[in-house]
Amino acid sequence: MNGEDPQERPDFIRAIINGLERYNPEAAGTLEAYLTQQCEEKFCDCNANRALLKLYQLNPDRIKDEVITNILVKAMTQFPSPQFDLALHLLSPSQFNPGPNSSSELTEAVSKLRALNAQLEGAEYARFWATLDSDDLYADLTTDIAGFEDMIRVRIAQLVGQSYREIQFPVLESWLGLNNSEATTQFITETCGWKVEGDLVQIPKNADNEARKAEIREDVNVDMFARVIKRSWEESA
Repeated sequence: MNGEDPQERPDFIRAIINGLERYNPEAAGTLEAYLTQQCEEKFCDCNANRALLKLYQLNPDRIKDEVITNILVKAMTQFPSPQFDLALHLLSPSQFNPGPNSSSELTEAVSKLRALNAQLEGAEYARFWATLDSDDLYADLTTDIAGFEDMIRVRIAQLVGQSYREIQFPVLESWLGLNNSEATTQFITETCGWKVEGDLVQIPKNADNEARKAEIREDVNVDMFARVIKRSWEESA
C-alpha cells in the first residue's frame, strides 16, 4: 500500500504536483477528476490530494465540500499513518468551528470523520464499525469511495497478520465488522488465506509475527576491567 506516491499516478498529475502548475487555480478541476478516479479504482494518491487541498486554501471560492470529505475518507483508508492528519491540517479553521462564513454540514462531517479515524488509529476496530453503523451520515460520507468497507477490513487483517500467530474467532469477527460467522469464515479463509480451527484463527508465520530470540552481546575484555580497577584505586588513593 503506497498512498503517497502510487504507481497509478499518471504523468500529467505528476507534472502538476511537482511543478509550478500546482499553484494554478485551473489545476483544481484536473485534480478533482483524478480524485474521482481514485475513488472509483480503489487506489489513493495522498500527495496529489493535498495539492488540491492547498489550492482550495489559496482559492476559497473553489472549495467543494464533497471533495474535501472524499479526500479525508481516502486518507483514512491508509491507517495507521499520518495521511489523515496531513490532509486535515490543510483545512481552514472555519471547517472545524462553525461560523457565519462556514458550512455547518462540512463542520459536522469533518468532526465525524476525525472520530472514525481516531478509532482506526487507536486500533479500536469493533468500536469503529459500531460508530460507522450508528448514523446514516457515515454512509453518505463514504458512498463515493468504492469498496470502502472492504479496504478497511483488508487493512485490519494485514495489521492483525503482522501482530498475531493466532487470535480468537469472535474477537477477529468483531474487528472485521462482519455480521455472521459464515461471512467471517469466508473472508478469513479466502481473502486472508488463514485457517479456522474451532474458536481460533491460525495465522501463518511471517517476517512480522515470528517470535525472535534477542541476542545481546557485550564485548568486554580483561584490559577494560584492569583500567576500571586502576582508576578506582587511583581515586581512592
